[in-house]
Amino acid sequence: MSAPSHAPGATEEVDPEPGASASGRSDADNRSLRQIAWQRLRRDKVAMVSGIVVVLLILAAVFAPLLSKWFGQPPTQFNQDLINPSLRVPYLDPDNPELGVDRWGGISGDHLLGVEPTTGRDLFSRILYGAQISLLVAFLATLVCVALGTLLGIIAGYMGGWVDTLISRTMDIFLAFPLVLFAIALVGVIPQGILGLTGNGLRIGVIVFIIGFFNWPYVARIVRGQTLALREREFVEAAKSLGASNRHILLKEILPNLVTPIIVYATLLIPTNILFEAALSFLGVGIEPPTPSWGKMLSEAVSFYATAPYFFIFPGLAIFITVLAFNLFGDGLRDAFDPKTSD
Repeated sequence: MSAPSHAPGATEEVDPEPGASASGRSDADNRSLRQIAWQRLRRDKVAMVSGIVVVLLILAAVFAPLLSKWFGQPPTQFNQDLINPSLRVPYLDPDNPELGVDRWGGISGDHLLGVEPTTGRDLFSRILYGAQISLLVAFLATLVCVALGTLLGIIAGYMGGWVDTLISRTMDIFLAFPLVLFAIALVGVIPQGILGLTGNGLRIGVIVFIIGFFNWPYVARIVRGQTLALREREFVEAAKSLGASNRHILLKEILPNLVTPIIVYATLLIPTNILFEAALSFLGVGIEPPTPSWGKMLSEAVSFYATAPYFFIFPGLAIFITVLAFNLFGDGLRDAFDPKTSD
């Protein structure tokens, strides 16, 4: 028995495929770049966990005074009654000095991470306040670096010609500077006060300036390369044909398309700046005591590596976890926004 035939001109209704819209396009095709990137990022468990760690670190630094008050003591408060005066490390039991010293720093309910050798200051509070310094310097330096790099990179890439050559050669000069040696020399000779800043406020300002001002070429190279590609796109040519000014094209057409790579690179730049600040403090040209700094704490721990190993373990872990979290989160952002990444 043959199948029934259709009348001439009749069309057969076909159910749309699952996930397809009335226009024949799937829901995946209708997603914006941000939606696609967010879905990729959510599937990246390592990046999501790292992002949560980053948020917790920032919150810990912001609320360091409250956390120190609830779970520790002020970071500059001495507790020398807890310290053996000859060995300069904490007693195992301050009420019974004859029991000897505690190689793990007198960790207790009052001192969650123990106390510093020699001074007896609460290590938990000092690590929290050290996070404030490290993140403040890293974020401000990254902001300066990104602002300068974006401005000069987008101008070089869009204008081309002698402007591009001048800015590119300036990048090469800045990249040739031995940054660490220059920072040590500059921080070591700064006067006691500049523009109303003194003490650690002045040192933070100088460190932020050095990191941001001498690292901008890295951002500028990325922005320049992206701008060179974007200036040949159809929407830029259309804006030019309509008589748009260079300022309008840079700010309204090109810059919005650079936000994603800038954010991704800034996320990867922050841990580098954290390490740079810690290195300067470790070498004695960073934050001055008694203000806590992770690098300075590691420097002071060198003398106690045998008798009080906890003293360099905890600040070292703070630096390690912070840098690792930012790096992994930055890698996840880069993969999420990469158009070559498959869904």
